[in-house]
Amino acid sequence: MISSKYTIREQNEANILNYIIKNKKISRASLSEISALNKASVSSITKKLIDEHLIHEVGTGEASTLGGRKPILLTFNKKSALLIAIDLGFNYVDAILTYVDGSEVGRVQRKNLLVTSENIQTIIDEIVVQFEANLPKTPHGIVGMTIGIQGQVFKNKLIFTPYYDLSNIDLYDILNSKYSFPIYIENEANLSALGEYTFSSDFESLISISLHRGIGAGIVKRGRLEVGNNGNAGEIGHMILFPEGRQCPCGNRGCFDQYCSTKKIYDETKEIKNLDIVNSEIMKDLYDSNDEEVRLLVQKYASLLAVGVNNVIMMYAPQLVIFNSALTKKIPDMITLINEHLTNRFSKNIKIINSPIEWNPVLYGGVAYAAQHFLNIEELKLIELE
Repeated sequence: MISSKYTIREQNEANILNYIIKNKKISRASLSEISALNKASVSSITKKLIDEHLIHEVGTGEASTLGGRKPILLTFNKKSALLIAIDLGFNYVDAILTYVDGSEVGRVQRKNLLVTSENIQTIIDEIVVQFEANLPKTPHGIVGMTIGIQGQVFKNKLIFTPYYDLSNIDLYDILNSKYSFPIYIENEANLSALGEYTFSSDFESLISISLHRGIGAGIVKRGRLEVGNNGNAGEIGHMILFPEGRQCPCGNRGCFDQYCSTKKIYDETKEIKNLDIVNSEIMKDLYDSNDEEVRLLVQKYASLLAVGVNNVIMMYAPQLVIFNSALTKKIPDMITLINEHLTNRFSKNIKIINSPIEWNPVLYGGVAYAAQHFLNIEELKLIELE
């Protein structure tokens, strides 16, 4: 990017807004001090942000020890705009409407439906209509909608969706032509990682591992998603775990997905226990009842998952690794077992945890992604979700 007085001014505005968000309440004098901008520049920027309803004045702070007027404090207008995030699984849809700070306004959950290229537009339309029916008044209205996809995504284009047939449609163009607000489409594991960065973690470098029907990893450094060439970074489900092993839809044999995805874990449990259906809740019940076969199975899969985690740590050296999985949340011992298998010195000081976000980090990553674009802040840290 060619730098100019205009891009510098825009960056200064973003920096001032970010300082206000981080500090909760802060005076213009303090902003001038921490930003190294003169008081006139800070005053001009904050006036513009007030006029745009992104910040407002909230009373006065303490006067300095030298006396004088008490400073007027500024704070972020958390209800200045609205955001929509949708997580499109192959057999479920979760959606959320929030204020720009991530505070929930409404949610939609649909289970046991098959998402296809034929019904995807209808599903999204129905969600938006439902949200718009009870839309609270805000200065800016809806300023972005992010769609999380289980598959490879690059620059809003669906490249490869192995578990549903969506890569044969241009979802971005379809949605962009229908809605007046910006549309963003991103891989669900990437969004998970961004949700953790923005809402649950103080760390600047982290990886979120999505353990579902497939396995993916989202990589975030200082608020920026590391997506790699054509969006291929983080496709850890297609690391080779067993050379010449089971065939994978990607073309490889022996992929991580084919041995450690929840589908494979549930399928083996069904076979061992002679069950028709297995999910995370059933696994939890069997594990908690000290079923010996299931406990041995969990131990086996934890050791295999640890191999994948070890490889991820060696490649990316994150400060934190977070699991986003119903299974590891239902059976937290899996995280303990994975940690026990990580014995090399490179993983010694790296935390491996379950996601602290109670409901679907993908959605909060979608909110964060749209908020970053609206506010023009990449290193965005928002409220901790309750």
